Amino acid sequence: MNGFAVAVFLQVMHQTVAANGRSDETTVAGTLGENIILPCWNTATNVTPSFTRWMTNGQFTIERNHSIIIPISPSEGHLTILYNQSLYINRINLSDEGTYLCDSLPHNNKTQTSLTLQIVSGPDNSIIDIQPATPLSNGTLFVVRGSTVSFNCSSLSYPSQSLSWGFQGVASSNDSLAVGSGSWLDFRIEDVQPTAQGNYSCRAQNSISQKAAGSSTELLVYYSPERHPECLWNTGKDPSHVQFSCSWFGGYPSPTLFWGEKHQKSGSHGKQVAGQLMESEETDNLVVNLNRSLLFDGQILKCSGHHPTISPGEDKFCSFTLKSPYPEGEPLVTVVEGTNVTLTCTESISLPPALTRWQRTAQQEDVVSSPKYVLSEQGPTFTLTIVNITKQDEGFYFCRSENPLMVRELEIYLTVKATSQYTGAIIGIFLAILIVGSGIVIAKTIYSNRDRICLGNGFEQMGERGDVLSLVEADEEEVFHEAIPRLPPLPLTNGHNTTLVEIHTIPSIDHEDAEILEHPLQLEDRDIDELVTF
Repeated sequence: MNGFAVAVFLQVMHQTVAANGRSDETTVAGTLGENIILPCWNTATNVTPSFTRWMTNGQFTIERNHSIIIPISPSEGHLTILYNQSLYINRINLSDEGTYLCDSLPHNNKTQTSLTLQIVSGPDNSIIDIQPATPLSNGTLFVVRGSTVSFNCSSLSYPSQSLSWGFQGVASSNDSLAVGSGSWLDFRIEDVQPTAQGNYSCRAQNSISQKAAGSSTELLVYYSPERHPECLWNTGKDPSHVQFSCSWFGGYPSPTLFWGEKHQKSGSHGKQVAGQLMESEETDNLVVNLNRSLLFDGQILKCSGHHPTISPGEDKFCSFTLKSPYPEGEPLVTVVEGTNVTLTCTESISLPPALTRWQRTAQQEDVVSSPKYVLSEQGPTFTLTIVNITKQDEGFYFCRSENPLMVRELEIYLTVKATSQYTGAIIGIFLAILIVGSGIVIAKTIYSNRDRICLGNGFEQMGERGDVLSLVEADEEEVFHEAIPRLPPLPLTNGHNTTLVEIHTIPSIDHEDAEILEHPLQLEDRDIDELVTF
């Protein structure tokens, strides 16, 4: 036995006791691929044997003549009989399994004892398979919350084995999940939750050799935040600097957040800005600090969030468009001395929201709240109330709005008028209204009585009765021949010719009008010329 290694004799697994109290059968286990020595218990006590023979399953296997001294090395063959009659088996295989019996000379008077060699193997090649699961770089697996997960464990063992699943988590020290026999064992978890996160182990044990082996793996349960990322901003004491933050809480593990531009502005300036804005980190909250030189009006900033449980094409994001401030209000205000006035400024479009304050005079001194100046803010509307206006309050006032993009101002000029000037203006306006109104009334009266004014007071009664007056001179008799009958000329009176005037009345004349026809008027040419001229 010197010079070579032998396997340790395995534990006796089974014995059969003979009627005389001596064991006549012993079962030993040999591991497949290893070496083993089977002792020969049938040698006479204190007698040096001269011949040894081994039989397997009743068949002759190997023998040795001890009278011939020949060095024998166990490594020379698969089976070797040693000097003490023991049988050495090199690298056991499945064909070596069976019942062994040794016989030597001189014989042993005692009952012969046989050995049953039981070949055992494993458990080997223990494998854990969890589906669907994604491996990480360190070998840890993760599954998505809410999914159905199948666990399978397999192992090779001869002749038989037992398998069991164990779990150790945050709230559990060591739970048995499943037990069985055979070459594999599986179970399933439906709607897996974060409480199922922990270490899962599979243990295999050979039913003959009691040899045990196992393997374990860590399983993580991933889940993404339910909402989209949230973009916020924060301005400090310096309004030209801004801090943009992107938060996406509620997931495991922490997502990867990325700050950038949704659309890059063309030109070298835009490329430079885009390069400085890009920043990413695996965190629940990503903060980036920017100054005015990196921002411009209309710029779209975007925060994208990626999580292992969602595909890259389904990234969640939040974005906003930067807008410069634009304060609005009345640029000219007039007020009477001794009264109060309220200046109003509205700024509602800036993003991030602008810081708005009031300033006065050409030096743009800040207006602070005092009994003289009352400042108020209601939403996007900013007001400045000046109490008890004096001439010294006249001048420029500025509504100044500033955000991280730029500064813009609304310039308001306040005019202060004295009380006497204001009274004179009111009186002047009143007189102007009075004059205009009187002119309208007079014009309307003249227009409605235009016929009376044109004919004069002498013909007022005739105009009211609707009479028709025909005036004809003597030399115009031919023109009005058919309209007025010709009358004979009258004798000269005071050296002038006299012409008859006949007055015709319309058919609807009354009795008094008929009397006029009976007494025609006699008028001199001078009188007729005056009437026609009028």
